[in-house]
Amino acid sequence: MDKYDSLRLGNQLCFPLYAASREVIKQYRPFLQALDLTYTQYVVMMVLWEEKRINVKQLGQKLFLDSGTLTPVLKSLEQKRYLTRRRSREDERVLTVELTPEGEALREQAVEVPAKMAGCVRLTPEEAGSLYTLLYKLLAQFSPPAEET
Repeated sequence: MDKYDSLRLGNQLCFPLYAASREVIKQYRPFLQALDLTYTQYVVMMVLWEEKRINVKQLGQKLFLDSGTLTPVLKSLEQKRYLTRRRSREDERVLTVELTPEGEALREQAVEVPAKMAGCVRLTPEEAGSLYTLLYKLLAQFSPPAEET
């Protein structure tokens, strides 16, 4: 074994993860452009469609995003009137985001995106399930689970 084998691109787990992520997000682009959303905005909206209201810290934990990444995304979605940002009355340090009626209406337009993406990512249901499980197992090693509040 060569001393530099560990530096070969073909021996890296990180590279296919990185490249696959970029390629999958690229496949989302035309579907999301029709909704005037970036991929990051889309995943924020998916959380809001589920939760309706969430504090920014919890949102960041769910999406594995720091506040520096999340803040401009939230500002942009607020300008589009899909959400509102408010400081908590109980604790001024806590910023909460809430889905607006316009944001809820966008859900109806976005409902077809997952089915369209399924046509782009050609995995069997079993393969997709295995990949999902492995990726979340990997993610769990990097970040503590979101706190329930």
